Amino acid sequence: MKPLLLLSACAVALSTAAGCAPSGPPKARAALDCPPSQGDLERTNVAADGKSCVYVSRDGDEVSLRLIPVSASYQATLQPIEQELQGELQTEQQAAEAKAARAEADAKGAAADTAASSAASEAARAAKQAADDAVSAAKGDEDSDGGEHGSSSDRAHIDLPGIHIDADDSGKADVNVGMVHVNAGEDGAVVRMARDVRLRGEAFSPEKRGFRATYILAKDNLKDGWKAVGYEAGGPKAGPITVAVVKSKTGDRHDIFGDVKRLVRRNAGV
Repeated sequence: MKPLLLLSACAVALSTAAGCAPSGPPKARAALDCPPSQGDLERTNVAADGKSCVYVSRDGDEVSLRLIPVSASYQATLQPIEQELQGELQTEQQAAEAKAARAEADAKGAAADTAASSAASEAARAAKQAADDAVSAAKGDEDSDGGEHGSSSDRAHIDLPGIHIDADDSGKADVNVGMVHVNAGEDGAVVRMARDVRLRGEAFSPEKRGFRATYILAKDNLKDGWKAVGYEAGGPKAGPITVAVVKSKTGDRHDIFGDVKRLVRRNAGV
């Protein structure tokens, strides 16, 4: 009886292990699964071949979900999309014209907004003074340790394992924390993130055959009133990959990108 029980237990253990181990690569997605809605996003169009669909939000945000084959690598596949998004940046002439238009509009409304503008200016001066005081306080320790007085440039540089930060008082900053890279300046920021992940159903696989990637352009000089553009992507490295191209009117990227990530993960199998 004991040998029989032992054999039964071994059979159960082996069958369980076999169930956990991936039996082979997941079947490649042939068409997108585009639900009628996802959070604040409402579907407005689905392509006949099922390779793309479009969503909008009530705030005017737009999301284009795409299923894209991979030829060389997923990084190379995403490059044309980055170039497409960079095309949303205004040229210097367009930015100058937009700035002039904004200045004219501001001038027309200046009389009605004098009080508010004065209050805002006062608040800005107070905030700047507070920031200057904070910088002076932070520099106090350096000065007491023999730091150079009267320096005309304040700069922060942190170089630790997995954390690299380089920033100065002009508003420019280059931040690298793990897989997240942020390059910020006076006109906005560029955010990148990419990491290898396991595909759905391969939780115990030693190989990470999938990826997830994020790219965001949050700039002041975007066309058509956009506040931020970017993409969320994921899927098997061998493809096809799911890419959601996002254009936001509000700049409130946290809410919209949460819905976008759920759409991508629904289709990407990661």
